[in-house]
This record gives sequence, C-alpha cells and structure tokens, in this order.
Amino acid sequence: MLFPLASDYLVWLLVAALASFAYYCSRNPHLAAPWARVFRSRAAVASAVVLAFFVGVGLLDSVHYRPRLPATDPAAPPVYSVEVRSLLDLALTRLRTRLEITYSAPLATRLLQKERIERPDGTSVRDYPRLRFGGQHLKDEADLSQDVALRIVAGLALAAAVWSLVVLAGRRTLARRWPFVPWDAAAIALAALLALAGPVAMLAAGYHVLGTNQVGSDVLYQALKSIRISLVIGTLTTLVLLPLGIAAGITAGYFKGWLDDAVQYVYTTLNSIPGVLLIAASVLMVQVYIDTHPELFPTSAQRADFRLLSLCAILGAVDWTGLARLLRGETLKLAQLDYIEAAHAFGVSHVRILTRHILPNVTHIVVITLVLSFSGLVLAEAVLSYIGVGVDPSTISFGTMINAARLEMAREPMVWWSLAAAFVFMFALVLAANLFADAVRDGFDPRVRV
Repeated sequence: MLFPLASDYLVWLLVAALASFAYYCSRNPHLAAPWARVFRSRAAVASAVVLAFFVGVGLLDSVHYRPRLPATDPAAPPVYSVEVRSLLDLALTRLRTRLEITYSAPLATRLLQKERIERPDGTSVRDYPRLRFGGQHLKDEADLSQDVALRIVAGLALAAAVWSLVVLAGRRTLARRWPFVPWDAAAIALAALLALAGPVAMLAAGYHVLGTNQVGSDVLYQALKSIRISLVIGTLTTLVLLPLGIAAGITAGYFKGWLDDAVQYVYTTLNSIPGVLLIAASVLMVQVYIDTHPELFPTSAQRADFRLLSLCAILGAVDWTGLARLLRGETLKLAQLDYIEAAHAFGVSHVRILTRHILPNVTHIVVITLVLSFSGLVLAEAVLSYIGVGVDPSTISFGTMINAARLEMAREPMVWWSLAAAFVFMFALVLAANLFADAVRDGFDPRVRV
C-alpha cells in the first residue's frame, strides 16, 4: 500500500516545478541562453551527471509504501505493516536484510571482535566468528582475494557494456538536439561513475563492501539512504527561503522608507543571534511538540518526517536574510533606471512593476544564491545531526553516521569505515554541487561574462 510522507509530496511537487521551469525556459530564448552558457562548461556537464545519480537515488527513496503482511485468513481484509519502506529499500533488499551481529570490516568474512565459539567436539574457544552473510559463498577463505578480483573484473565488464549501450544509443541523438553541449565530458563522467558502481554492485552481492556498523547493518546501505536526507535539506529549505527572501528584499528596495527600515531591522536582528543556537532552540521546541502529541504521528516514519520538514523550515527561516540583502541592493539600483521611471509616469501599478520589471531582472541572483547555498545546507545537516539537533536519531543521514562514528574511532581496533563512507559520499555530492554552482554563476552573472 502506498504510504506517501509529507516530504514525498513536497519533493515531487518540487520536481514538477523544476520540470515546468525547464520547459518555460526552453520556450523563451532570453531564459534559455544563460542555461546554454552553463552547459557549455565541461565541469558543469560532468557534475550534472554525478548529481543525476544522487537525484535518482533520492527520488527512489521518496516513494514510500507499507508492505502487506501475510494473511492467515484468506477472507480477512488485508493487513499492512507499520514499517514504512521505499522503492530504494525494495531495490536494496539484500543489503537491508543481511544483518550481522556487530562490526565487520569492508570485504571481511569474519567479525571484528572475538566471541566464544563452540567446536564440534564440545570444547569452546575465543576466535573471530564467520559472518552470517558476508563471504558465506566461499568454501575456503583463502579464495577471498581471487573471488574479489573476479567480481571486480565482472563489474567492470558490466559497466563497460552499459556505458557502450548508453553512449552509442544516446550520444548521436543528444548531439543533434543540443550540439553546444560537450557530450564527451558527460561520457567520461558516466564512465567513471559506472566504473565505480559496477564493481560495487558485484561485490555487494556477496560481501559487505563498506563493512557493517555496531548493530550489523550494511554501511553501504546506510550511505545510500542518507542521500535523500541531504537532498531534501538542500532543496526543500528553498520553499521557505525563497518567498521570505524575495518578498522582503524586493519590497524593501522598491518602496524604501519605513518598510526598508523594518526589513533591515529584522534581518540585522536575526543575523546578530548565533545561528546554531537559534536552530537548536527551535528544533528542541519541535521535539517537545512531537513528544507531547504522539497521537498525531502513528508511525515512527511520520514522526521523523515531521522533524525533517521542521528542520527545513527552521533553516529556511534563518537563511533567508542573505538573499534578502542581495535582492534589496539590486532592487535599489533597478528602481532608479529609466524604464522604471517611465512605468511610474504611465501610471503602472506597483504590483505590475514588481512582477513584470523588477522580479525578472533579479532572477539571476536568486538562481545563483540557491545553487550556491545547496552545499552549505547539506553540510549544515551533517553538523546539526552530529551535535544532536538535526534530524531524528532514527533517521539515517550523513550526520547521524558521523555522530555514531565518533565513539567508533576511539575504540580498539578502530572502526573507520562508517566515517569514511559518510565523508566520501558527502564529499562527492558537495563537490559536484559546487562545480555546477560555479558554472551557473558564470552563466547567469553578466559581470563574469564581461
């Protein structure tokens, strides 16, 4: 049974809005031209391929459902589990369900710590026990290196086949449709991505590629599940940030006077309060509300989703001040131009001037600010979850993975793979977003072009 969460509706609404915006830009040459300049950059095209992978994973994790329980009575109505899963959980069933007892290193066949093992003759000995799933297909553990090598080769062969199919089938068609795009950069980025994904997929069928955590859960599964949280934080926050920043910045710069003074007073006051303290206080208030109203959240997934959306709203309410300041300054300059003065002389209303003349001319600032702030919001989630005021502790995210790894790094032997996995995935996401943001800035900012 489909069981969409509130964040799912917002995610798909945002996808529809972006698709509509892309279609609108394609129908208007003055809007399509900046995006054409963006995608002439090789770095932008390569980073877009990487971002497409992360977005695909996030969208798969944004379709939730409750599995149907086995029926004991065929005549009885269907009963559904209280556990909420996603299409990503369904695709990663093997990773999700193969739980070990505790820690195990990447590609290991035994647990990380010794346990008492009963021998067939009745005696017991302390040793590293075999994993229940990782490497169980091996009859002799001495064949581990050979089996890993064969799986890597098979994964690379599969990646090469998929890459050839995609490139040969789509490159010529895409080159005719968008000849200005450097498709060779996209092909190279796709090759690098498949060269990593192919061997990992083959190895994950028989091993825990990135090891397991304290409760025996696969770290690769946790890293993939964390992608959606980062994307939601980085994108849905804009639903709060955009209206506040645009309305406050444009009206303050256009009307001036007491309204400008009031807006400046508000965002100066907000900026004088330490952001982490303001966010922490707001999140704790939200948690108190959740704890005192359990009847509003029948499942743990709904409770965690409400806290996630609340965190997005709080971050947006704190971060809108930067966008408002930039738009205020640009609007002050635009309001003095001749065509705005002519519109006043012809009796054009303030609302029409704001929507038809001011807002379209500050769109480049809005786009640049939003794209550049994405990586900052992703890192903010990691920091806030690390100090315990981010997403719900039951939610898998990069921040909760780093927080759990805090004590793991101090034990002996050191458990480093949870922190390394969160770092690598988050680094790839933020790096791709920053490279794409640089290209967007160069494409939209007229001063850069000059």
